Amino acid sequence: MTRPGGARSVLVVAALLGLAGCTSGATGSLSIPATNAASASLLPTSADALPPMDPDQLHQLLTELKGTPVVLNFWASWCEPCKTETPLLVAAHRRLGAQVQFVGVDLQDSAAGARRFIAQQDITYPSVFDPSAAIGTAYSLLGPPGTFFYDAAGTLVASSPGELSAADLQRNLQRIGG
Repeated sequence: MTRPGGARSVLVVAALLGLAGCTSGATGSLSIPATNAASASLLPTSADALPPMDPDQLHQLLTELKGTPVVLNFWASWCEPCKTETPLLVAAHRRLGAQVQFVGVDLQDSAAGARRFIAQQDITYPSVFDPSAAIGTAYSLLGPPGTFFYDAAGTLVASSPGELSAADLQRNLQRIGG
């Protein structure tokens, strides 16, 4: 015995699922909630929000994050070394994301490409968007990748220009208390 409207309900659900599949492909991903270790007015609560940011805003964000160790990683969806190091950062974030704030800075990229990368790599920490590389220039980066490690006092403790190795990541996380 079927309930009245049961077949229609199935069709409506199927249609909605089909539409959701179409819209997620158009934007690169649906909103991915960020797992954050801290709260700050400039810290995105969605991993794929990608708010545009300039060097002054990033400095303000880092100031707001004092009290929590921070890993700041510069990346781009087109960057091959970034594709290699991202799984290391994702795994570290899964282990330490409640104690260490991970923040990505997407450089010289398209928002659509960045959102696809975030979804494909299963990134659940937030990133900000720097299409002109103004923040990267302020950090003296020629391009991605690059990773900077701040202790809870907000002091830059270590940096790793270029592709991050597992050993460098582990050593620098220990240095900032992660």
